[in-house]
Amino acid sequence: MRDLDRSAVEAWLRETEPAALDQLWAEADRVRRERVGDEVHLRGLIEASSHCVRSCHYCGLRAPSGLARYRMTGAEILDAAREAHRLGYGSVVIQAGEDPGLTEAFIAEAVRAIKAETPLAVTLSLGERGDAELAAWKAAGADRYLLRFETSDPALYRRIHPDLPGRASDRFAQLRRMRDMGYEIGTGVMVGIPGQTWRTLAADLLCFREFDMDMIGVGPFLPSPRTPMGGPEAAGYRAPQDQVPNDELTTLKAVALTRLLCPDANLPSTTALATIDQAQGRELALQRGANVVMPNVTPPVFRVQYEIYPGKACVHETATACQGCLEGRIHSLGRRVGAGPGGRRKAPRKGSSACDSHH
Repeated sequence: MRDLDRSAVEAWLRETEPAALDQLWAEADRVRRERVGDEVHLRGLIEASSHCVRSCHYCGLRAPSGLARYRMTGAEILDAAREAHRLGYGSVVIQAGEDPGLTEAFIAEAVRAIKAETPLAVTLSLGERGDAELAAWKAAGADRYLLRFETSDPALYRRIHPDLPGRASDRFAQLRRMRDMGYEIGTGVMVGIPGQTWRTLAADLLCFREFDMDMIGVGPFLPSPRTPMGGPEAAGYRAPQDQVPNDELTTLKAVALTRLLCPDANLPSTTALATIDQAQGRELALQRGANVVMPNVTPPVFRVQYEIYPGKACVHETATACQGCLEGRIHSLGRRVGAGPGGRRKAPRKGSSACDSHH
């Protein structure tokens, strides 16, 4: 499994034989243990705003959806970060829809306040933003930026992510520029997008390696019922033999292969995976290469309104209840909760990638 090319990755994604998959799970777990250790790092998730100017065809936050909107104040964001620190987390992720109301100055001040009061690492996940904003947030103390490219297939990307008027989307270019600014960069894809083929998904996973990503999230495609892609009747599915399913098994195979392709990266066990298997989804991902979990520290009054897709796991739990549950699950696997910010152990290399021009 050491020299995985596109055909080998695709073959593993299609694999259904239990004995062969047991070999894949074991190898991914071995590489995870050897390269990033047994610690599971907890990132406190702060869902700062449900406003979004985008009209992505699957996301419940899309601009025309009629969703009740909120935007947290700077004080509320800081309180959530304090809670994450109190619970022992080493970092927070400030996530939102693509919201111009979260201005350059507002986010910079929020980052400075968190850094002044806590030792937390700060990850931002605020969509496609201008270089001046990104540079200002880095100067304020932001450590990481998470921007999922979702699919490396440009035609499929355009079908599900309409451009804003006069502004073409190029997420690979933004990821490259952010790395040059000094950010640790994170990205990810969805498994089972209508129209996604096995060959396309294999190419997505190889982009992680080619771009040398620091953080990589892989989760199943879960559309909101309020969106054009919110049901099996939605147009765009491939013939059954070609269409990647948005199921747990395929997602876990993608997680395991990502660990083999990117042995030093931080890989979360995603909330989307926990949503389709609330009983053991998180644990299975942690046993197949993942080493990060992102418990939610957003106040519950806001959390229920941040509905990217329905039935999201842990949406009604308090941050304290979520922490106790996750620590128990981690310890049950013979793993331990990580201390500190939990950055990537290996310094990332710089350079271009064959994926850069895909969007």
